[in-house]
Amino acid sequence: MRRADKGQGVYNVVVIGAGTGGLVTAAGTAGLGGRVALIEKHKMGGDCLNYGCVPSKALIRSSRVAALMHRADLFALDPVRPPIDYGRVARRVKALRARIEPHDSVERFEGLGVDVFLGHATLESAHTVRVGDTLLRARNIVLATGGRAAVPEVPGLEEAGYFTNETIFEREEAPGRLLVIGGGPIGCELAQAMARLGAQATVVDRGAQLLHREDPEVADLLRARMEAEGVRLILRGRVDSVVPGRGGPHRARVRQQGNGMASADSFEIDADTILVASGRCPNIEGLGLERAGVAFSPLGVTVNAFLQTSRPNIYAAGDICGPYRFTHFAEYQARIVVRNILLSPLLGLGRARADTRVVPWTTFTEPEVARVGLNENEARQAGVAFDVHRFSYSDLDRAILENEDAGFVKVIAAKGRGTILGATIIGAGAGELIHELALAMREGIGLPTLSSLMHVYPTLSQAVQRTGDAFMRTRLTGRARAVFARLYAWQRRGL
Repeated sequence: MRRADKGQGVYNVVVIGAGTGGLVTAAGTAGLGGRVALIEKHKMGGDCLNYGCVPSKALIRSSRVAALMHRADLFALDPVRPPIDYGRVARRVKALRARIEPHDSVERFEGLGVDVFLGHATLESAHTVRVGDTLLRARNIVLATGGRAAVPEVPGLEEAGYFTNETIFEREEAPGRLLVIGGGPIGCELAQAMARLGAQATVVDRGAQLLHREDPEVADLLRARMEAEGVRLILRGRVDSVVPGRGGPHRARVRQQGNGMASADSFEIDADTILVASGRCPNIEGLGLERAGVAFSPLGVTVNAFLQTSRPNIYAAGDICGPYRFTHFAEYQARIVVRNILLSPLLGLGRARADTRVVPWTTFTEPEVARVGLNENEARQAGVAFDVHRFSYSDLDRAILENEDAGFVKVIAAKGRGTILGATIIGAGAGELIHELALAMREGIGLPTLSSLMHVYPTLSQAVQRTGDAFMRTRLTGRARAVFARLYAWQRRGL
């Protein structure tokens, strides 16, 4: 149809939400020849572009340069503590985000043949969506409204004012005394980055360790690094209340549980800036899900393996359905949705299932923490028979040369075999290295093959190969070694 018919007739797909999941669905379907409408009530690009991956990694890059300047003595250079103009750093973050914005703009997607509507969308039925005064009809609907920061109910927090990842990157004033509520990936990344940029950072988390999804030894290594850089970490703690500052700092009352039988300790922390990073929740309100007969819970919209909701022609992708809330996972789901909608008339022939077994992720602290599949704790809890194979960065030539020898690769493999069940990497470049293990895991490539694959010397990627070597050494039993020794002895005969 002509663009003059925008909003009229029947669309193959109406997508609600222009974050990663929605954009990939819209572009993919339009590229295959489908008629698509895309609805966004706020900003094109969603959480990742505006409040998440893009601005946070720009900020982290500035903080890493500052930290490297502080550590210049490790490279036989004079260390430098540059004066930090936080406003200048914040403006760089915004400028880099602005360079990427055109990739997700209305103009680009209209140019791809997508009809873009700006406004709030509600489901009127399983095949109709209202945005403003326009009623759109669709064969299929995709819910991709994303998620937002979950804010704990703390007396005085609202009155004091707080930031989340959705607002902190607009701020150009230095954080000063920074209180971070939550020691997950967002909290750890931003606390470390802002401490390196001059903030006095304190992280309060209810758990016994940072990054509760990861193994304790991983969390301990990160904790040591953050504390060495001056970040105060209060674990087993909670913010009970906040007294708003009146021209001065806010005062937070913190309660920290003791270890074992020790009693709880209560104390106060002064904070100029409060950052809430205590989790995420899906954007499911106001969509008309009940009216359309779409099942949901506080965790998000319920989907099957094909990413269909309780209404088979309504799909979901991204943070609204989870179970993982990563940009790359939303893109992965969106690709499946595009395929399954295209093939839906074929009675299920050729449809794809979402595979949550191999989902890599990275926390972009220093050292970086990356994982795919099971970690040691999860394997143990699942009752899986497994072996642990590992290699330390302290034995890796490139890591030594880079003065980045803190870290390790740890692979969980089926007991007695080299089949990869999961892997964790903590150390420099972990977010890049994890993909080799993720691909191997998905394709059934075992540790023996990774051991035999030629890796460039000297690179960090050799840590993966050396972990494969560690597995191969377990296969050299005493009996096998004795046989080989006799073979070598026979070869020496007669010379």
